[in-house]
Amino acid sequence: MIVVIQCAASKRPNAGHLVRANGRPVDFVADPQFAPPDPSRVYARPDDPSDAGTSWRNLLLKYNREPNGNPLGLYPAHQLYENKAYGRLADELGLQNVYILSAGWGLIRADFLTPYYNITFSPNADGYKRRRKSDPYEDFCMLPTETKEDILFFGGKDYLPLFCSLTETVRGNRIVFYNSASAPQLNRCQVRRFETATRTNWHYECANAFLDGLIGV
Repeated sequence: MIVVIQCAASKRPNAGHLVRANGRPVDFVADPQFAPPDPSRVYARPDDPSDAGTSWRNLLLKYNREPNGNPLGLYPAHQLYENKAYGRLADELGLQNVYILSAGWGLIRADFLTPYYNITFSPNADGYKRRRKSDPYEDFCMLPTETKEDILFFGGKDYLPLFCSLTETVRGNRIVFYNSASAPQLNRCQVRRFETATRTNWHYECANAFLDGLIGV
């Protein structure tokens, strides 16, 4: 069984950054043009060209392949976010069975070294942070090729289109938890309602209930 959980806005305050050749840290956002001016850093999209002759996304992939001691201090994805649910999933299910659905990077492994970024699908976010469906992204999909494992998804409705598109070729069952009044209409996905009065970030409660054996699939 594979578990996928959506990313979070709250990152650890000392999260590492990718940097330009001059050492300036890069903040990845959805629309750099409207980000608040800050001469101490550079704003970029993940697929923008870096100053190393390739995109920032490709540079990050290369960094993961050859971390050389991780000099930039990037956290593995399951440690980047402040909520403890990510670490608990990784500890109890194993790093190889946990993936993060990131609005900036796509579907990444729990152990993938990930820089600070500020990109979300939330319609309530500031404009420069908000990724829109029409925005071009070369999203990672790090699931094993043609996996037959069942895949559980813990996340809100704004992340469902990306989850469905990145997992459409998997052979196993895709099981999506939701808590809205009506079930989402998803092609080739099973849906399970999670009963809770929580409305914001309810998926953390759902993931913990799953680990506690309070809900099944």
